[in-house]
Amino acid sequence: MPHDAGVLARRASQFAEPPAVWRVVGASLARVEPAPFEAPPPPAAGVSAFADVLAAAGADPVVEHGRLIGEVLGLEVARVVVDAAGEPHLEMGVGRFDREAHALLGAGKADDERLRAVVELVRSHRRTGAENHPLQLLARARWLRSRLLADPALVGADHLAPLAPTVEAPDLRTPWPAPATGVDRDGAPLVVVASTGVDLDLVPAAADARLADGRGARLVLAVPARDALPVTVALAVSLADPATVVTIDVE
Repeated sequence: MPHDAGVLARRASQFAEPPAVWRVVGASLARVEPAPFEAPPPPAAGVSAFADVLAAAGADPVVEHGRLIGEVLGLEVARVVVDAAGEPHLEMGVGRFDREAHALLGAGKADDERLRAVVELVRSHRRTGAENHPLQLLARARWLRSRLLADPALVGADHLAPLAPTVEAPDLRTPWPAPATGVDRDGAPLVVVASTGVDLDLVPAAADARLADGRGARLVLAVPARDALPVTVALAVSLADPATVVTIDVE
């Protein structure tokens, strides 16, 4: 995945033998220093009030990168958008184009009614035993994370909460690690990062999430059993503070 050179240098610094990151400057090379974390902007005024609306419709309110979104089993189904006048309003749908379609076709219907319909549709497809559907292919790492949030004992945790990735995913289709923060059964700090498929960016992204968490937490990588690849395990143990790979049974 392409990232800013400073982010790559920061992630590289987390390995026991950190590789150097260089930038081409004219006809020479300049070594890149790790970039500091940028604090996310707080949600705009009035946005937080929509958290109750999302929850009442069956969606999980999640704040990431200064935005409030509603998720169903890890898939974004709504977000609160602030218009040019500074007024927040709720947009429903899976992805930008779906939200635009809902805005055009849902005129005259109450927001809570439309939101419940979207939540129910997504939940009907993102479940064990459901027929194949495109909604099952989106944000699969976040789907796995939602399962861990509901049952943290799967990774030896006592409590877990969503943690925003340090770099925002470009869209719902791109595989992207999904971090969570919490404590283990002994009350020690824990960061768990869920991932599915083959993702060579998982370990550096997970180490970056732990660094952003700032508690010196133990790091666990949660993946389906079929995705516990030798390269992932090798990268996990090559961190200066090695991570543990935990496999999760999925259908």
